[in-house]
Amino acid sequence: MSRFFPACATALFIVAGALLVSCGDAKAPQGPAAQPVTVVTLKSGPVTLTRELPARVNPYLIAEVRPQASGIIEKRLFTEGGAVKASQPLYQLDDSSYRAAYASAQASLARAEATLNSARLNAQRSAELAKVDAVSQQDDEDATAALLQAEADVKLAQANVRSSGIALGYARIVSPINGRIGKSSVTQGALVTANQAEPLATVQQLDPIYVDATASSTELLALRRELAAGTLSSAARTVPVSIVLEDGTTFADDGKLTFADVTVDPSTGTFLLRVLVPNPEHLLLPGMYVRAVVSVGIREHAVLVPQQGVAHDPKGKTTAMVVGKDGKAELREVQVSHTVGDQWLVDGGLTAGDRVIVEGLQKIRPGSPVQATEAQG
Repeated sequence: MSRFFPACATALFIVAGALLVSCGDAKAPQGPAAQPVTVVTLKSGPVTLTRELPARVNPYLIAEVRPQASGIIEKRLFTEGGAVKASQPLYQLDDSSYRAAYASAQASLARAEATLNSARLNAQRSAELAKVDAVSQQDDEDATAALLQAEADVKLAQANVRSSGIALGYARIVSPINGRIGKSSVTQGALVTANQAEPLATVQQLDPIYVDATASSTELLALRRELAAGTLSSAARTVPVSIVLEDGTTFADDGKLTFADVTVDPSTGTFLLRVLVPNPEHLLLPGMYVRAVVSVGIREHAVLVPQQGVAHDPKGKTTAMVVGKDGKAELREVQVSHTVGDQWLVDGGLTAGDRVIVEGLQKIRPGSPVQATEAQG
């Protein structure tokens, strides 16, 4: 027994020593490694704010062609869908009755002029004879009255000639404006009447052309409040207005805001903004739906944040992850309003100099250490 205990004690000391050595070599536990993320450092500067508004295209000028004389359509003198000039003939009516009336008026004028010539000679002779008392005063006065009557008859005949000439001219229906003409509502042989309700055709001037956009009155009030508070400065009225087509492409030529309506539509709560747009290729056609990008004001010290760095939680809050001073991810609640390209305009929660995480968000949570790299471009 005496030999057994010293041996056991020795073995225990060896085991304990080994345990102490192994414990001394073990490393202390470390925290999670910093996750690589891409950040954008926010800057402030002037930004022109725009609004994309729904709009319809309307012709610059439009004229409905109606006859001013009654008759049968003898010829159509234009190509449907083609370009026409002001005063270009469009239709020819059967003008035989109008020509006859014009000829009759001319004959009446010739007869009245002949009567006037005779009356003038009679009045001259009567005046000479009256000087030597060769005719009575009554006869002289009658000759003078006949002359005046003949002069009046000539003026009436001249007016009838002009009137019948105008009626004859109306037998040829012309375009009132330059533009493009649509389809004809009548064919050769159709009977038309003066000033009828249905137009024969419609001519529209397409270059330049109007784009009529609608904006809500609530937006107008909010804009005026921002302008009054100094948050926005007014954009010049000469700032160009770009037009976005139905397929999402931007129209080649910018337009110019010509006026804003002074009346709000009570049924929709909107008012009209009219934009004048050059349209040399006639790509914009009346009735097309487009969108007008209109400048509403300038934010002098605006802060923009990339949309990919902003998220919306289930409660409707808008948040962004930023790199804190301790190098850890920090969740911020932010307020944004307008979109400017692929960025949000910041109204609160972020300031210039903040580093917003835009890539690597899936691997981190608030408080996670991060290794930030600035986004290129």
